[in-house]
Amino acid sequence: MLRPGTFALTVLLAALSAIGPLTTDMYLPSLPDIARLLGASTAQVQLTISAYLFGFAIGQILYGPLADRHGRKPVLLAAMGLYCAASLACALSTSIEMLIAARALQALGGAGGIVLARAIVRDLYSGARAGRELSLIGAVMALAPVLAPLLGGVLQTGFGWRSVFFTLVGSGLVGAAIVWPLMPETLALRAAEPVSPATMLKSYRVVARNPAYLAYLGLASTSFGGLFAWISGSSFVLQNLYGLSPFQFGVAFAVGSVGYMGGTTLAARLVMRRGLDRTLGIGAAALAAGGLAMVMAVALGLTSAASLVLPMALYLAGLGMVLPQAIAGAMTPFPERAGAASALLGFVQQSAAALCGAVVGALLGSSAWPLAAAVAAMGCATLALWILTRALRARAAVQH
Repeated sequence: MLRPGTFALTVLLAALSAIGPLTTDMYLPSLPDIARLLGASTAQVQLTISAYLFGFAIGQILYGPLADRHGRKPVLLAAMGLYCAASLACALSTSIEMLIAARALQALGGAGGIVLARAIVRDLYSGARAGRELSLIGAVMALAPVLAPLLGGVLQTGFGWRSVFFTLVGSGLVGAAIVWPLMPETLALRAAEPVSPATMLKSYRVVARNPAYLAYLGLASTSFGGLFAWISGSSFVLQNLYGLSPFQFGVAFAVGSVGYMGGTTLAARLVMRRGLDRTLGIGAAALAAGGLAMVMAVALGLTSAASLVLPMALYLAGLGMVLPQAIAGAMTPFPERAGAASALLGFVQQSAAALCGAVVGALLGSSAWPLAAAVAAMGCATLALWILTRALRARAAVQH
């Protein structure tokens, strides 16, 4: 059994948190091929991403209260079982409609990993210490969006798109085999009330009435929206408009994702010295700068893939600084409702990301403008929110 505070437990929590980006990013190089082989349009294939995000959002709403009542470990194992079954359904899909439905179910299972990883962190830590742990988890988990599209590009080139989903089935089975014997149960006091729609709404009302929570929720949601604008649009823009092969796209996507790894690594050191708020501010400035640089690249008519990838790397570095601190700040006031606080944050964050991604997918055509404009809008919105809510968040920090 892994002990709290050990690096091995941090790595396991990071692996659980990485289920989301792994499942999203590994099949990105396959999107144009899926469209061709299943006879689907770009907008229909993009719905496999949006369906996953909406399923992920709904799953998080369910898992929080269930985990507060029944414990982290049994709920996590049930979620992983659903994830493996749905991943197999994705691999065997014979139409785009079947794939969209299977992706939604896959997300319902995959959502358990990130909700319960965050709740376990809040069970064990609070404040800046929780921010540091979430940043460390983010730094380890950042390997997923770096490696996943590279592996996806190799699988797509060698074996076709179905092989990606068979690989995800195997990953889920390995994860469950590790969690079963090694994951400790960290919930000290289980919720007294049985799980029902009424008790779930009560928990979420308590969380949502906290103004500081809503401020951190806004920061997490706007910053995350830019990432999913990139995820939804980059495969088509870089392959269809900029002429990259599936493997070259995987490399380009990985280069951008290195920015996220750098941001989380820097944040893990910075937050203990400078605190949550300053780390958030530096990250928000990087988000805005990256988005505006991408707009400038498109406005100037630059045709190199690097003109989009490098600004996105800066955006993702900012995301690596903002997201863990926003999550830690949001969950700190709710030690007794950590599952609910994590679930509501994930639901709103993923729903906003799905909406942003769907809009970008619908607007994509012969230009990168929809992608660049969405990334810039989300980065600037995050910086504006950080400036406007500083006083409110500072008052909440004093109270806790």
